[in-house]
Amino acid sequence: MTDDPPNPALLPSGLHDLLPPEADREAALVERLAASFSAHGYERVKPPLLEFEDSLFAGTGAAVAEQTFRLMDPVSQRMMGLRADTTPQVARIAATRLGHWARPLRLSYAGQVLRVSGTSRDATRQLPQAGIELIGVDSAEADAEVAAVTVAALADVGMRDVSLDITLPRLTPTLFEALGVPAEARRALSRALDRKDAAAVAAQGSAAGIPPHLLPSLLAAAGPAEGALAALAAAPLPAPARAIADHAARVVAAIAAATPALRITLDPVEFRGLRYHTGVSFTLFGPGLTGELARGGRYMSGEEPATGMTLYPDALRRALTPPPGRKRLFLPLGTPAAQAAALRAEGFATVAALSPADTPQRLRCTHRLDASGRPVTLEE
Repeated sequence: MTDDPPNPALLPSGLHDLLPPEADREAALVERLAASFSAHGYERVKPPLLEFEDSLFAGTGAAVAEQTFRLMDPVSQRMMGLRADTTPQVARIAATRLGHWARPLRLSYAGQVLRVSGTSRDATRQLPQAGIELIGVDSAEADAEVAAVTVAALADVGMRDVSLDITLPRLTPTLFEALGVPAEARRALSRALDRKDAAAVAAQGSAAGIPPHLLPSLLAAAGPAEGALAALAAAPLPAPARAIADHAARVVAAIAAATPALRITLDPVEFRGLRYHTGVSFTLFGPGLTGELARGGRYMSGEEPATGMTLYPDALRRALTPPPGRKRLFLPLGTPAAQAAALRAEGFATVAALSPADTPQRLRCTHRLDASGRPVTLEE
């Protein structure tokens, strides 16, 4: 008895083929996002898929090292990594190739990333990304610009009525540092806060000597931004944590001024961002059950302050209503090239017969030419 031959359509876990028309939809979404970024002054860069790991894992890249596939370069005999996130590569380009350019530097990108594992919610390991980075300025206005440009790009591809959730990944570590909370207690409290486990927060906070109402007040400071900021303002935060909360208030005010209709929520103790985020962290959601459409926040690009946002075209593709399919027009054998070009100029995708066996139905066409040479639907 012999083993059956492997199925050639079988792919590794978390990887899949994207077929027509979904591949066309995703490519079109990426290009429309890129055009929107360009209209706001963000210039496109194209990093390579592979880099030497000592440069790929420098700075912000260290945060995604464990998610990076590695291999030996047969030319240089040095280890390389296949990017798991594009932001660290853009930071490298900004610090090296574009180090002499005036700041602030506005860059955009689009491409695929590959990760060692998916998430508990999505097992996909190869993902398309499109995003922007604003490098060289540390201000609430810069964070607001990134959020506003992303919202505008989403609107340009048809995704409106989005909401922005802001988190403060440095608030609780800074608070614990200021209060002298032991390292082991910090880890347990961070998990309890992130899970919104009020009982564990109260018990562990008391054991760590934290004022009894402080951490519960932070748990309560979650929801629509106006109310959350008011709760944060009333919380008895030590000076270093107060500075983070006050900066968050300035960021929210700047975003609200730039995009008045945007729904903004704030959760000061939840952390969804990547480990390299050093300031406010953003997540954009669509209406209903669309899930995360974009994620970003403030980080350090080498020695420079930076802020950015990464959009997920695959999530957008799934969330948006598919547009009408492109009209596929069957061209019989011998159709003049000039006539075919004129029909393409009218918006048709022309599908030329290559043999007498080719028919409109066989080639999945929606239109054919009538006796006068004009397009009609197959039903006519």
